[in-house]
Amino acid sequence: MTTEATVTTNPQYPLTDSQASAEAARLIAEAYRPVPATPTYFRDDSPVPAIGTAPPVLQPDSRIVPQWAAGVAVASIGVGAGVTGLGCGAWLVLQGLASVTLTGVLAATLPFAGVAAAATAIGSAFARVRRASTTNIYKGTVVQRTEVTATARGMLSRAKAGR
Repeated sequence: MTTEATVTTNPQYPLTDSQASAEAARLIAEAYRPVPATPTYFRDDSPVPAIGTAPPVLQPDSRIVPQWAAGVAVASIGVGAGVTGLGCGAWLVLQGLASVTLTGVLAATLPFAGVAAAATAIGSAFARVRRASTTNIYKGTVVQRTEVTATARGMLSRAKAGR
């Protein structure tokens, strides 16, 4: 049992100087008192109970990779190597274009312009061939339907006019 005097914190009865210094010393001592460490883990070293009488059996690790998984792995390695080659080629081209001149730009864009011109020429040739083979058939009966039947009812329904 301690012999400390009880300290009141009632503002009507202020502390004397000796009580205030004693209370300050108590608070400082309490703040610097070491706190016991809280355990953050627990290890149970008791022996594991044996269940059953069978001895342990060796279980060899014989994992078999499916053929499709091996194929995907090989293909992804090949794609990675190919992309690396493309990246190195692009780096070399861009290093060559680092000192840009008009001749360099024309030399770099000339293959693309040639491919675009060839594609345009081939497309226009196909368009002419299709245009020349149009056949018009003027024989037969002509049917003109002029009736409109709207069967859509409701606010959010689709219109199926003329079907």
